[in-house]
Amino acid sequence: MAELVLLRHGQSEWNRSNLFTGWYDCDLTEAGEAEAVAGGAMMRDAGFEPDVVHTSVQLRAIRTANLALREMGRLWVPVRRHWRLNERHYGDLTGRDKAETARRYGEDQVKVWRRSYDTPPPPIAADNDYNPNDDARYASLPPELVPASECLADVVARMLPYWYDSIVPDLRSGSRVLVAAHGNSLRALVKHLQGISDEEITELNIPTGVPLRYELGPDMSPVQDIAVDQRYLMDPAEVAARAEAVAKQASGG
Repeated sequence: MAELVLLRHGQSEWNRSNLFTGWYDCDLTEAGEAEAVAGGAMMRDAGFEPDVVHTSVQLRAIRTANLALREMGRLWVPVRRHWRLNERHYGDLTGRDKAETARRYGEDQVKVWRRSYDTPPPPIAADNDYNPNDDARYASLPPELVPASECLADVVARMLPYWYDSIVPDLRSGSRVLVAAHGNSLRALVKHLQGISDEEITELNIPTGVPLRYELGPDMSPVQDIAVDQRYLMDPAEVAARAEAVAKQASGG
């Protein structure tokens, strides 16, 4: 069986400030650093020792991976970074306060932008002070690959090539794989792994800093048909409480 663990980055500075973040690059808070360290301890205590790590090119995911690996004494393992594991691009919502945006556009509209599977927010404007598209880390990408806004369906479409071309080969080689990424890129991967419908995935919330473990068969599908909340390396009741906190933040509450 192939072993895969997914880890959402710890609390970021913009998570704490309740701002739409997306491709904007911000660091972890002290609480986020502690979550990353705790995630590493959970993996260590569960006997999971990654042989290779995949992250996005965003600082909060990179630092989460490093802090978790340091806690496990495995900073030496190879780490591969790719923009296809980035958080969803929030378009012109980037940098906006979530509660203020809900007041401006209405909670129903913002919920559609945030949680619907196939409706992206408005594209990012050239004068948005937090426009991340000209960042040097994307300079080598063909312009048509750099999104102006994304819905979750878009994240699934741009994440899956990396899954098949980079992560699956590591798993097939026998490597134990850790993917440290973001709420939406991990939701996209979980949707694929567990065959979650377009409607049901809108209600899935992945808590920060809690490892999500999969054992995969030769076809790279889970060998156990169990729900997502039973796969975390944490008590299900605590996972549910953390997921509810994520849901409240997502709604601006």
